[in-house]
Amino acid sequence: MITALAIHNLSIQRGDRTLFSQFSLEMKAGEAVALTGRNGSGKTSLLRAVAGLLRPAAGEVRFGEVEAEEARARGLHLVGHLDGLKTGRTVWEELLFQTRWTGGTDAAAAAALETLDIVRLKDLEVRRLSAGQRRRLALARLVAAPRPLWLLDEPMAPLDAEQRRRFGVLMEQHLAGGGMILAAVHDPLPLPARGAEVGA
Repeated sequence: MITALAIHNLSIQRGDRTLFSQFSLEMKAGEAVALTGRNGSGKTSLLRAVAGLLRPAAGEVRFGEVEAEEARARGLHLVGHLDGLKTGRTVWEELLFQTRWTGGTDAAAAAALETLDIVRLKDLEVRRLSAGQRRRLALARLVAAPRPLWLLDEPMAPLDAEQRRRFGVLMEQHLAGGGMILAAVHDPLPLPARGAEVGA
């Protein structure tokens, strides 16, 4: 299980442009960190680099005593700014696929429908959902297939006030269980979080 994340002197480039350089951050179990910075500063790219989807120009990412390949395969979830959902599937079909792919059970997927308040939507095609409903579906796999490190890109943006409150409770529970949250944000997270500016 991942109990620590260490980012050392990370640099990210897009083409010939350097988004940021020599970014370092350390966090431990039970901690949330909010990544801030202007649009285009590299917050999303940083999350993708931690997830292993983008190769940094320099620096390294370590997951405590867990090998990076193992950590990325079984120890983290990345919920991007774009939800990455298959629009032709129903809500239930898509959640089952996501849950099974990330190691959860069908029973856990059913419980996640309840937790994210999307039971009544389960037979709708994903393309028919509102932006907030799609985000709740994307977030449901965090509950259906628990993993210690959550990488979240603007997780609250499409959610209404009540759903933000509910997801805030889920985040608090995740941290209380020894999880970690690294989130790119423009608005504050609904729980105590240390800030780290990207591209400063």
